[in-house]
This record gives sequence, C-alpha cells and structure tokens, in this order.
Amino acid sequence: MTRSDTAWRLPVARTHVLSGSAGVLSFVGGAGDFDATGRTRNPGNLFAQIPGTLRNLDAALASEACSLADVMRLKVYYQSDGSQDEWALSAALADAFAAPLPAISLIPVPLQPFPGQALQIQAIAQRRWRDLPDVRVDPLPIPDACSERFPSAQLTSGLRAGEFIVTASRTATPDAGGDAADAPAQTHAVMRSLEATLSTLGATLQDTVKMEGYYFGTTREHWVPMAEVRGSYFREPGPPATVVPCHVLWPAGAATRIEVLAMRCTRGGFDKYIPRDDCWPERVWDWPIPLPYRQAIRLRDTVWLGGQVPARPFDNSRERVLPGELHAQTAFTMSYVEDLLRGFGRRPADLKLMVCYFKSAGTPEETARFVASLADCVDGALPPLTLVPQPHLHTPESTVEIWGVAVA
Repeated sequence: MTRSDTAWRLPVARTHVLSGSAGVLSFVGGAGDFDATGRTRNPGNLFAQIPGTLRNLDAALASEACSLADVMRLKVYYQSDGSQDEWALSAALADAFAAPLPAISLIPVPLQPFPGQALQIQAIAQRRWRDLPDVRVDPLPIPDACSERFPSAQLTSGLRAGEFIVTASRTATPDAGGDAADAPAQTHAVMRSLEATLSTLGATLQDTVKMEGYYFGTTREHWVPMAEVRGSYFREPGPPATVVPCHVLWPAGAATRIEVLAMRCTRGGFDKYIPRDDCWPERVWDWPIPLPYRQAIRLRDTVWLGGQVPARPFDNSRERVLPGELHAQTAFTMSYVEDLLRGFGRRPADLKLMVCYFKSAGTPEETARFVASLADCVDGALPPLTLVPQPHLHTPESTVEIWGVAVA
C-alpha cells in the first residue's frame, strides 16, 4: 500500500486488502482510526475515532470507485458496557452523510480486535445508487429530545436502490412493543418491524439474501426459542443466516437485535422475487432444530454465505468437532466455506467480505494468531475483514463463526 495522508492498514502481519467488489456492490471490512503503520489514533476514545475511521472508510471505497456518498449500509461495532447512548453515536455518524442517510446498524461489543480501538465500521456500498431511478426509503423519525443533534430530521430504517435493499438493525424494548422478560416476544416484535420496513420498500422477508442477528444467551436452551421465532417468518428456501450471542445491548432490556439484506427486481412496474441458486453439500452441517435457512446462495454477481461453525459434518447433531480449539476449529470451519464456494465454482480467494466472530480475551496476540489461521486457509491476500472477538460463542465447545460474500 502506498503511504499517504489517506493510506491506512490493519495492524496485522499478513497481506490483506481493505475493500472489494462483487457486481454493483462494494465492501469494506472493519475500518478503524488506523494510520499507515496500523497504529490506532486517539486510543480508547470512541467519538474522537469517528472522523479518522470515516476518512479511512472513504479512502478504502475510493479503490472501488466509490465514496461515502455510495454507502448504503454502515455497520458499526463499538466498544461499550451498554451505557453508551446510541442516539449520540448515530448523530455523530449521520453528520458525515447527505440525505437519504445509509442504514446505520450499531452493534455494542465488549471487545475490539486491536489495541486502543474503540470502534470498527463495515460498509456496503453501491456505486452511484443516488442516481438510480428507483430509490425508496423507509424513514426512522428522530425523537424530539434528540433532534438537535442531527443534520436531518430522520434516520433510515430501510433503503432500496435498484434491486438491493438494506435495513438498519433493531431491538424491541418494552417501550417499543417488546417484553423485557420475554426474549421470544421481543424477537417477534423485531421480525414484524423488519417485515413492515421491507413492505414499505416493495419487498418481503422472503427476498432476504442475508439475515444477521444477536441474542443474549449462553446455552442452546437460550438460543432455541428465539431461533424458532426467527425461522417462523421464512419459508423454504430461506436466506443464509448468522446469529451469534451478544454480551451487551442498548437500550437496557433489549434481548436481541436483528437486521436483513435483501434483493428484489422490478418488471413492468411490478416488484418481483429474484430466483437464486443454492448450494448445500452433504458434508456441510445442518441445524439441530428444523429451520428454513440455506447455507449459501448465488444471486446476480454475488454469493452469500451463512455463518459457518465447527459443527459435526454430515449431521444435524449439536456436537462440535475439535471442541474448544480455536485454530483447529478455524481451519475446519474454513473447509466448510471452501465446500460451499466450490459449488458455485469459487474459492476463498474470491471472497470480497469476511466476517469473523472468534473466542478471545481481547488480546492483540490472540487476534494475530487468529488472522494467521485465516491466512493459511485463503490463497492470496486476505479479503476485507471484520474481526469481532467474543468472550464466548454459542457453547463452551464452539470458538468461531465465519461468513462472507464472494463474487459469483
């Protein structure tokens, strides 16, 4: 990489790229307030890191002939104990964008992958989407008590530009139709909210190409009731999904947070479902309860993967292979990624985004070893990476979950 005022890199020893494209979509993994050496500027200061992180995001997008103006979804993993007011964070981010704003998803996390890092920002952009003839927005009104902070009167709950649709992640707290004591009821409320947003944009949940979710829980018994609710909103074939345990959420009382990405076309003035190809080799695991999701789909110029875990192959049991061994499980999980991509004539080197949740105490040494394990499984430079260290994942035996997007 050329060093300049806008050059930056992740603080990892392995060769990596910061951005990539699949068809009309461009991706940036986890941009942070890094300089050209990978050093974190403004260490530990969440709001001070926002301007530099957005400049770095813009620089990475420039490599794909995009800019901040082309961002449709901004996903922000920010370090928090749950007390950070997300309206203040949304306002600081929104100030960098013109209306209509991208969909902004805020994900509080207890850990970051690199020393001093307080947030990382992942972006999905579509070149010149603002010039497309079909742009639709589902607005999210800003409460009067917060309105003075924002350059616009509303945030974006959902955004459609041409065929591509994004939604902002959302929770369901007691004051928004949820029940603090009932995680399945909150899940229903969130799924109904997503359903309503997609309807406003001329789509349905069945148009989803990727569902991402977060839930409080440390056992399968916590996971199952919410998983059954989420699954009930799709029929087969459903989308690829990634749902991982969370450790903090805002506001207090929230038990889950969910978002979706979708694609839908227009023919003769009518919105239509886009057929997609799917791949599910016999070796690749299935869920331990009946769920409608697929492991990988191809649509237009993109391949979307479900979250891959070190589950026992050829099986839908609850067992994990190589229990508790992060680096062995990483290699095994990447073999599933390879199996799925092979079905579309692709390989890990064709990934344009890789999102990795891995068990860690939050030390840079653990991140470095994990990245080295990934690099051993990818032929060539690492793709744009979002690295999310987790105190725990679904079970004590499970240490990693990986999904991504590849060029078809």
